[in-house]
Amino acid sequence: MIYVVSDTHGKFRRVMEFLGSGPITKDDILIILGDAGFNYDAIPGSGLRRKAPVNSYDIPVLCLQGNHELRPEHIESYREINWNGGVVYQEERYPNLLFAKDGECYTIDGKQILVCGGAYTVFKEYRIKKGLPWYADEQPSEEIKRQVEARLDMMDWKVDVMLTHTCPSKVVPTEKYIPGVDQSTVDKSTEEWLDRIEDRLQYDAWYCGHWHIEKQVGAIHFIYQNFVVI
Repeated sequence: MIYVVSDTHGKFRRVMEFLGSGPITKDDILIILGDAGFNYDAIPGSGLRRKAPVNSYDIPVLCLQGNHELRPEHIESYREINWNGGVVYQEERYPNLLFAKDGECYTIDGKQILVCGGAYTVFKEYRIKKGLPWYADEQPSEEIKRQVEARLDMMDWKVDVMLTHTCPSKVVPTEKYIPGVDQSTVDKSTEEWLDRIEDRLQYDAWYCGHWHIEKQVGAIHFIYQNFVVI
């Protein structure tokens, strides 16, 4: 079984309870759709208390890139390995914790699953002012976008499942807009690009996180705290 959840932000008690539950086996996979909270920085050993307990379960946990975490390619302890037909990032010390590489397609349980993480941080200036982590490459770069589109070209723009951190702009849950934030100042380029992707893409289901909401719009599923089966 393939399960998805999102935006755990370093709080893994529910995840560990889920991974330790009876129905879960080592043949299952848990996917966190960004902002897992394992890599808030590149300080060696800083994620020990978060990574070690989750890694102790003999179940692969695949994480997408969020907007509140350092990209694993910038952390020396990560290496690229092949996994289910694509490339992921892995640390030797935590072999069960995997990080998806944007634009890769994984074949899992017979499904072709394309991934692309990243999003814009609305409170960017506040986080910088307060000395909180913020990463300039939180959104997919133009190079990543080209890689995603090139992969889709190879696949004739057909996938079984699309996994992203944020969502296409046409389905943005405006009810989750933060009061007092001038939306004209918000960089919505990732959502607008995903909109163009969605217009062309043939897919069975699309799962995203970021918005801290549980809802479904057509075949697009917003995931937050519930563990959902793909």
